[in-house]
Amino acid sequence: MSIPLRRIKIFYHFLVLVLLTSSHALATAKNPQTRQDYKAEIEAYIEHHILDNHDFNIFSYTNSQGEKVYVSIPLLVILWDRDVGLISFPSSKFKHGKAIVSVKGKHYKVYHSRIYQTDAEGQILYNQEGKVTNYRPIDFSITKSVVSIVLVSLLMFWFFYKHAKSYEKNDLMPTGLGRFLEPVILFVRDEIAIMSIGEKHHHRFMSYLLTLFFFIVILNLIGLSPFGINVTGNIAVTFCLAIITFIITNFKGNRNYWAHIFWMPGVPYYIRPVLMPIELLGVFIKPFTLMVRLYANMAAGHIVLMTLISLIFVFDGVFAKGMGFLLSFVIANLKILVAILQAYVFTVLSAVYFGFAVAEKH
Repeated sequence: MSIPLRRIKIFYHFLVLVLLTSSHALATAKNPQTRQDYKAEIEAYIEHHILDNHDFNIFSYTNSQGEKVYVSIPLLVILWDRDVGLISFPSSKFKHGKAIVSVKGKHYKVYHSRIYQTDAEGQILYNQEGKVTNYRPIDFSITKSVVSIVLVSLLMFWFFYKHAKSYEKNDLMPTGLGRFLEPVILFVRDEIAIMSIGEKHHHRFMSYLLTLFFFIVILNLIGLSPFGINVTGNIAVTFCLAIITFIITNFKGNRNYWAHIFWMPGVPYYIRPVLMPIELLGVFIKPFTLMVRLYANMAAGHIVLMTLISLIFVFDGVFAKGMGFLLSFVIANLKILVAILQAYVFTVLSAVYFGFAVAEKH
């Protein structure tokens, strides 16, 4: 079967366009000075999106004088310094990391989203391993993640309050937002709680499972916004969620749960002392895997997405920019699925652990 000449010409012109734009992009990327400048800017951009901050950045722009202007909401910095005790001041004093703040004769500087005590010039010192040796006060600040958690908590409270009120007013028939929430709540109850815990005990854990699912979903979704909110990509947040699951599991555990850990029924007696430390170790491994799974997936997704977006500005070629935009669009839509999936996985595994804790003897 012959191929029409017109199609061959179209393919040829397309191939030439790809080669030209790709070679121009590579030439730009290989320029040492350009590559170094872009590398520093991209690293700062990704770091800004991934790490927590002491102010809530909305956007930034460059004015006519070439200066970068930040539009942000300052938050409260609260520090415990071993020398001067408790101190607090607005984060706007740092001027987005460009200024040194002096309080009670001590000087503080923001460096990689962390606050260190420095001298009047703001010097950061390193040891032979490249680690910062400046004293770091205990940070109790109201950061961007803290604000996001509070806002999401209030939003969830309003969601469920309105949902409950709609049932009261309409003879147990949901209206408005309740039409969206009811199928999700029934899914968590029927497909997660009952399937993993059982019909008899699932109601004891429904409040926590629903809170956990909606909390993680909303935080994951707002993490896709351009405001750089990456709460679930913070290992401290996932650690706290995993610790709550760990505490509930072990406090609700019945005698059968602990028997399977310390003196496994149905196992030969001479094997039980060997299996006991392994089972006991598993008690702590379970919340650890919960913590790492959510943190690693969300943080890695943000890094990949920010890197692909940065490629649009690194390359000059039209084809390279187009591919960067296309890949960013695909990954951003994929991350919506990942955001919901990770909330589902965390909730399912928590329910499975609760099911182990309240399992009957048979």
